[in-house]
Amino acid sequence: MRGTGADSTNITLSDQGILVDGKEVSTNPSDRVYIGADIIYYEEGKGKTYGNGSKKDAHSPEEAAQHTVITITKPGTYEVSGRLSQGQIFVNLGKDAKDDPDSVVNLILNNAEITCTIAPSILVYSAYECGSDKKKDVSPNVDTSDAGFNLILAKDSRNVINGSYVARIYEDGTTKEDVKKDKAKKKYKFDGAIESFVSLNICSDENGKLIVNAQNEGISSHLHLTINSGNIEINAANDSINTNENGVSVLTINGGSVICNSGFGEDGDGLDSNGYLVINGGYVFACAHPDSMDSGLDSDEGIYINGGIVFGNGNMYDEVKAESKQDFLVMEFEEKISKNDMIMIADENDDPVAAISSFSDYSIVVFSIPELKMEDYNVYKVSSVTGRLEGYYIYLDIQDYTDAKKIPYHFL
Repeated sequence: MRGTGADSTNITLSDQGILVDGKEVSTNPSDRVYIGADIIYYEEGKGKTYGNGSKKDAHSPEEAAQHTVITITKPGTYEVSGRLSQGQIFVNLGKDAKDDPDSVVNLILNNAEITCTIAPSILVYSAYECGSDKKKDVSPNVDTSDAGFNLILAKDSRNVINGSYVARIYEDGTTKEDVKKDKAKKKYKFDGAIESFVSLNICSDENGKLIVNAQNEGISSHLHLTINSGNIEINAANDSINTNENGVSVLTINGGSVICNSGFGEDGDGLDSNGYLVINGGYVFACAHPDSMDSGLDSDEGIYINGGIVFGNGNMYDEVKAESKQDFLVMEFEEKISKNDMIMIADENDDPVAAISSFSDYSIVVFSIPELKMEDYNVYKVSSVTGRLEGYYIYLDIQDYTDAKKIPYHFL
């Protein structure tokens, strides 16, 4: 990452007023940070030429007016602390920023809580794009170290993002004929509580935590997303994390802890990449919606597990590539496993390898740890285990267990 350093702009959030470096925030759009811009949201009472949102997606002008938009207009490092109950951090470095390698924003969250009920709580609209969206450049290996947006979790901080979304709004001048013939062009559509139009990195100085509670998707990137460190928990009504450029995007996890619960809506994958999903390390626990045909790990172009502790559950399987550098298991159970059940995986000698509980029902599991070997495994339901707890839900180094009952499955 470029541009991080001691010199940062401090933004202090409060419902009583926003401070920038200890002073009242500016209302001048030419300043580095200002408030006063209108929030982009899906307005209620509009006709069919406005957008394709439903009644549940729409909000009143009165609700919108209660939100404070904090706009960052210049490159640099910004440290955000405090609480804002109705508002948004909006990063907009201008129309030419996408091609300018110096248009980089490092956003440090230091015990920040931001709630937005009508749109994303953090929206990166314009900054440098380090990646390419051309199909000729597609690869599961991308370097986002020069990304235009870096989300940094301060040491030992706890940060909460409660965010919404914006349904598709059509371009001005859209006609009924455009809508009828499916030719209406998109002006705005934001899916995530944290939404970035450019590739981004997420990392932590040490033990930083990020909790995302999302009315739709949790974290959404329009191209690439790399997670290097940090403790991330996402509760979403759709995909917990999505990289959404079809056939191109790469979602990479190099370290940290990523826990995804996508069971709060009607459907949703845990981790979803419209291109590649690459897990090189860290702790990944990704649960799809229990009642939909979704996956804990979902990718259009292929999943690579090269390291780390990985568990994904759901009711659909997306291919994990054989070229993965770490062995993995893919199991489909004859009967659905309840979220209240703990399963124990044992090797062909019936020595326990791991025990796992979940927060959603599932029929398919992807599981990988460095110690895994290519051999047959048995699976049991157990009442309890004694072992080393990794993260919240996986036990390793099991010394004892109770009430083991073998359950049938087959490999995928």
